[in-house]
Parts: sequence; C-alpha cells; structure tokens
Amino acid sequence: MKPFIPHELPIKNLDWSKFVSLIGEANRELAKFDSLLNNIPNPNILLSPLTTNEAVLSSRIEGTQATLEDVYKFEASPKEMTAKYDDIIEIINYRQAIYEATEKLKKLPLSSRLIKGIHKTLLSGARGKNKTPGQFRTGQVYIGQMGTDIGSATFVPPEPQTIPEHFSNLEKYIHFDEKDVLVQLAIVHAQFEIIHPFWDGNGRTGRIIMPLFLYYKKIISSPNFYLSEYFEKNRDSYNSGLNSISETGEWEKWINYFLNVIIVQSAINRKKVESILKLNHDMMDNIQNITHSQYTHKVVEFIFSNPWFNTIKFRERSDIPKPAAARILRVLTENNILKILTKGSGRKPSMYIFPKLFKIIK
Repeated sequence: MKPFIPHELPIKNLDWSKFVSLIGEANRELAKFDSLLNNIPNPNILLSPLTTNEAVLSSRIEGTQATLEDVYKFEASPKEMTAKYDDIIEIINYRQAIYEATEKLKKLPLSSRLIKGIHKTLLSGARGKNKTPGQFRTGQVYIGQMGTDIGSATFVPPEPQTIPEHFSNLEKYIHFDEKDVLVQLAIVHAQFEIIHPFWDGNGRTGRIIMPLFLYYKKIISSPNFYLSEYFEKNRDSYNSGLNSISETGEWEKWINYFLNVIIVQSAINRKKVESILKLNHDMMDNIQNITHSQYTHKVVEFIFSNPWFNTIKFRERSDIPKPAAARILRVLTENNILKILTKGSGRKPSMYIFPKLFKIIK
C-alpha cells in the first residue's frame, strides 16, 4: 500500500446537500450544551471529573486499561505501587495537556506550535517519551494489525518529508472561514489523523484538539465538550468513518457520521452536566444543614474536583483546619454523602469516595 496523499483544504466540490439537514440539529444540540456551561462559574473545577473521564476514554481507544478509579486512587496515594502506572501517567498527561493548551489559547492561536506543545505534554514521562515528543515524525509509519508489515496495513499516512506542507495547509484551514464550524471540525479532525504527524499519540492529540477548536472558534464558552465516550463505545464505526476518506476519496460519509456523533453526545454530555449542577446545588444545601460549617463551599468544591481522596489530601487541598476537617469527614460519612473505602491506621490515612458523583460521570 502506498502512502496516502491528503486532500488539500478546503475540500473542493464538497456535496453539502448530503449532510446539510444534520448541520442545524448538531448546532442546536451543541448550543444547548453551551448554555449550561455559561451558567457554571468555574467549569474547570466543577467539571474536572468529566475531563479526567475524557482522558481515560480517549486513552482507552489507544489500548490503555486503567480506569477512572485507578487514576483517582493513584492520585490519592501516588507512592503505592500499581501495575497500571504507565497507563495512569498517560491519562494524567492527557488531562494536563488540555489544561495547558486552554491557558495557552488565551495568548496563542490554535497553531502547529500549540499542537506540538500538546503532544509534548502528552508523551512526557510516558511510554512515548522516546518518540520525539513535540516534533513531527521523520520516518514512515503505518496502521494495521499488531505484528503485520506495511504490506498488510489498513492505512499508510503520508511520507514524512511532506508533513510540514500538509500540516501548514491544515493550520491555514483551522483559521479559514468555513460555511459551518462543526463541518470544519469534522474535516480538521480527520485531516489531522490522516496526516498522522507524530510517531505516537496522534489519536489522543487529535481528540484533544476537538474541544479546543470549538473553544477557539467561540462555539463553546469553555473547552469541556468531549466526544471520546462515543468513539470509545463505537470504535469500529469511528475507524471505518476515518478510513472511508482514504478508501473512497469522499468526505461526505465521514462528515455525516461526525455530525451524528455531535448530536448524540451533546445530549449525553448535557444530561451529565445537568446532573452535576443539580448534585452540586443539593450538596451545598445538604452539607451546610448537616455540618453547620463555615467551610461548606470549600468542602463542596473539593469533593466535586476530587471524588476519590484521602484524609491528608482533603486537609491540604481544601485548606480546612485539621479539627474541622476531621469533624466534617465524620459527619459526611455518617450521612452517606461520602463512603470510606479503606479505614486509616497508623500513618496511613483513610480513603474516601463521593459515590453520587462517580455514578454521574461514568
């Protein structure tokens, strides 16, 4: 199989009639989701568990086995040995890459410089650390079953010497005024995966770019719209949709697929955010009523951003005095808001979980 030559962007002769009926619905669904984001004072805190779950699911598409619980357990007790260490570091890096890129977008455009930075963070200290993080690949790669050679590949990305040219075209298209931003996102995501600019981490980097693109284009007010849940559950259709471009040369099937993903996942994401907002409101009232504490706001903020934690982390991160923190944890446990996973003994702290939030996230 010969290396694929990406189409020049914008796509010429794109048949908009094949997906125009989906554009309105996809934009309406995403607008409903964004209206919720606009009502959250600090979505990066309240929705941080959704970001962590996105990192878990996107990494799982690439073969990692760590769960959401594994990540939080590790962060609560990082000194404990775990067989899933490499997986967990990749997931933590993914989340960090989103946060860093969001901050950089306040000063930089969505560009090759920023995307290379995402890739560098993603592979930092992880399994891909020896695969030139933050730099375009200098050799040929191919996609296929493990153990097969390039002759049996399902897709062969463009040759390495052509990457700067193709990526420059992609970067210009990111700033192009396309007829519809969601169609543009479908094309940007697919073209990035087709170029496959890095030795490793292309899938994850490409999925990180999606919410950042919508945020950069001012379609959403914060980059908290994630699609990996759908892609992870429907890997075959995701891969088939991407492959259809190189197999047929047509983009309409992929764009149709992508717009449908936005419609379906927007509703799922909206339901989760609505549930989180309701739970947050209920917890503010409930925790104040049962603890009568001046630290209620700090408690709620902490358990929503750290739904799995130990006693020490609670005291340090919430900045609540030790006696008050101990009383609050006891009262919350007695009232079934928190659940003790492991009881502390000696120097080993107790481990807690916030079950109602976990039930929403997963």
